[in-house]
Amino acid sequence: MFVGHLALGFAAKRVAPGVSLGWLVAAVVALDLVWPVFLLAGLEQVRIEPGATAFTPLVFQSYPWSHSLLTAVAWGGVLVGIARRAGVARSVTGLLIVLTASHWLLDAATHAPDLPLWPGPSPRVGLGLWNSLAGTFLVEGTLWVAGLALYLRARPLAGRGPRLAFWSFVLVTTAMWVAGPWSPPPPDPRALAWFALAGWIVLPWAALADRRPPQGAGRGQEDPKETGPRAGA
Repeated sequence: MFVGHLALGFAAKRVAPGVSLGWLVAAVVALDLVWPVFLLAGLEQVRIEPGATAFTPLVFQSYPWSHSLLTAVAWGGVLVGIARRAGVARSVTGLLIVLTASHWLLDAATHAPDLPLWPGPSPRVGLGLWNSLAGTFLVEGTLWVAGLALYLRARPLAGRGPRLAFWSFVLVTTAMWVAGPWSPPPPDPRALAWFALAGWIVLPWAALADRRPPQGAGRGQEDPKETGPRAGA
């Protein structure tokens, strides 16, 4: 799942309006941000097998450190530690951990049975929604539209820069998601890992899309409530 994860980050703005979207997106994609690091380090393995599922050619052979349920909760704790040091309020600690763990739950709906509960010998979970293109687009697309609608109700767009950042973020991520099943597979797992590291750009991009000018401010002025470490990703 891709935009489905992002959808929860956007929707969470209604629950935590004072927290930058950068932090909320960081939570929902955290597992995918650390995954390529473990691939490059040789601690996790993926195989590229065109036709493995209708939606993706990736076969996740081993990823207990990035994508087990237990470590998903642990990564949520790591993110909370970073966020607290950056000035994010203690009151959103639980939300950030839940959003991070939600990544595993949504992946469990889409993946083949390959998601471990914990590192080491563990049952593998996955309902296999990726075996159906129509099902994947329907379920994930519905989540994406709903998440964006909830975000825009909680945080109406204002200012040329945030509008551009928001809609470019939405268009680029949606296009990548839709094109995924028909894109050429990566040449090898290492190339895939290096490409996946580019995903870190979504954090400052989301934070920028979330900024707003103060009420009545002139063009080009920033909202002081959205600057500083609390607003960062």
